[in-house]
Amino acid sequence: MRKLLMKAGVPLVAGAVVLSGFSGAAFAVAKQPSNTKPTFDLAYEGPLSGGNAQLGLNMAYAVQYAINQANSGKSQFGPLPFTLKYVAKDDQGSPTLSPTDAEELTANPSVIGVVGPAFSGATKAAEPTFSAHNLATVSPSATNTALATSGWRNFFRDVADDSVQGPADANYVVQKLHLTNLYVSNDASTYGEGLAAAFAAQATKDGAKVTTGTFPGTSQCSDGTASPTQYPDDAATVVSAKPQLLFYGGYYCDLGLLAGALSKAGYTGKIISGDGSDSTALISGTNPPSAANGIYASCPCAVLGTTKADTAFASGFKKLAKFPVGIYSGEAFDAANAIIAELQILSKTKGGTGAITRINVVNGLHKIVYHGLTKVVSFQANGDIAGADIYINQVVNGNLVQLGLA
Repeated sequence: MRKLLMKAGVPLVAGAVVLSGFSGAAFAVAKQPSNTKPTFDLAYEGPLSGGNAQLGLNMAYAVQYAINQANSGKSQFGPLPFTLKYVAKDDQGSPTLSPTDAEELTANPSVIGVVGPAFSGATKAAEPTFSAHNLATVSPSATNTALATSGWRNFFRDVADDSVQGPADANYVVQKLHLTNLYVSNDASTYGEGLAAAFAAQATKDGAKVTTGTFPGTSQCSDGTASPTQYPDDAATVVSAKPQLLFYGGYYCDLGLLAGALSKAGYTGKIISGDGSDSTALISGTNPPSAANGIYASCPCAVLGTTKADTAFASGFKKLAKFPVGIYSGEAFDAANAIIAELQILSKTKGGTGAITRINVVNGLHKIVYHGLTKVVSFQANGDIAGADIYINQVVNGNLVQLGLA
């Protein structure tokens, strides 16, 4: 295994982050210095517009921040023998749009790695193209279990998959909340279906009574085709089943619409969802916002802010993005830096920067051990992260609060 170790395991070295050359415009690229160093493009692909854009923006700015930091020469990597350029692709989280983005990225020989795609459905649709061109992709958030079973050597993720998250959520509900009459629904997306199925299987094994249903995602919120007018009927379906808890596999925008409808329908049970709903945008997107209070949202990501490195990252991120760090910001930062770490390792071989090729990056990521902000980034043979915890969060008085491990 190849290692990039940092002093005291801290990924942010040399104090404050330098953002020289940043224009302040959304997704602006830091001004490149005048030298003869080769330039490599590091891309982000995910939703930058549409109903679930906030999830993508949380990650996109983290990637750009990592690039600006590395280019400054004052990061953990020190002065680099190459320059990095940020490239962004907005697939809106859609499996319809992501293949085109993948084709454009792979057609650009300067692109040496991709953070993303962000959503599972978009990843599933784009990976055949990325794989055919040996372009490494490290997703901070695509959790569908099957993504790691297709033989894509270029595919990596630094987040636990649904086979970990779904059962952990079910155990939390049955064993800690002591709720056993459950309604399990999903938004018909690749992500939502997979997470809901994993939850339902474990909840049944735990002895719970499980009723299932599908509430298709809307065109307003995601790549779905349903209309928001469906939710009063969906809410009535849930209420008539009289569950103690509703599990929702899907994203915050549609869950906000459903939660509002459930409140109006007189639903008194609890609600839990996965990482796709773990966003403060769930609160603002629920009508009324107070109807979001009490909703649980699990995530294979810890809330940052307990170390000096966390604080430095949060401060630098906010200066760049003009909003605070959110779900998967830290994971996206680590994904970008794991790729940068591998580029640095390759540049120190006999081949120098000439050794930085797509296939060499893929091969190197299979061996890397990178001590990041959120975890030690090391991948299993199938590209899955080696080990992860699941955290439970809850909306309390209009704020998303981390309760602890599931």
